[in-house]
Amino acid sequence: MRIVLLCCLFLCVAFTTQAQEWLTDIDEAKKIANEKNRKIILVFQGSDWNGLCIRFEKEMWNNAEFKEYAQEHFVMLKAEFTRKEENRLSEELQEKNKKLKEKYNLDGHFPFVVVLNKAGEALGNTGYKKVSPYMYIKVLNSFKPSGK
Repeated sequence: MRIVLLCCLFLCVAFTTQAQEWLTDIDEAKKIANEKNRKIILVFQGSDWNGLCIRFEKEMWNNAEFKEYAQEHFVMLKAEFTRKEENRLSEELQEKNKKLKEKYNLDGHFPFVVVLNKAGEALGNTGYKKVSPYMYIKVLNSFKPSGK
């Protein structure tokens, strides 16, 4: 019985450490980024209509290597733009995402990734890249505050 309980505990811990925590509120993301001294990775995506966003979700955001690194080094913020009725976001979340798009993604690119400092200032941006999680992490970490 003890072995079964230990196995269950191990599995729970293993799955918990692999969970990707996506925030949807910029103010909450900035608060956590300040507390933990981390960059914010803001991802604009249309996961129910944009093929490249769907591919990126599978190849990068759901990748165990990326998730593990992100959990320790980034605050992940998602601005989702759905089109299908069954995936419709709340009016409040749609409005928040619209404001993020107006500030950080004026051209409306999808997928679009903006690296922000802990104050919410853009350090740089990128999009889909057919690279390993290790290489994509290097790209995200390459964005530094100007003048430093």
